[in-house]
Amino acid sequence: MIHIPLSDLSETVQNLVNQARMTGDNLTITGEGKPLAVIQPIKEKKRATFRVMKHRGKILGDIVEPTSNLVTWDALS
Repeated sequence: MIHIPLSDLSETVQNLVNQARMTGDNLTITGEGKPLAVIQPIKEKKRATFRVMKHRGKILGDIVEPTSNLVTWDALS
């Protein structure tokens, strides 16, 4: 795949690419009435920031009491 900076393109093409990016529509380039190429804006996926980790945690045990009899907690006495 060839990558070309937008600044290397002519002003007309830059405007068309920017228009495609803003509207979300594809830009089809034709020659002699036949499609030659399509410029398609990249659609970025928006990540949900609220409740992303919902139902992903797991309760492994009670953290209020010692996990074994070998450990004594001064806070409990």
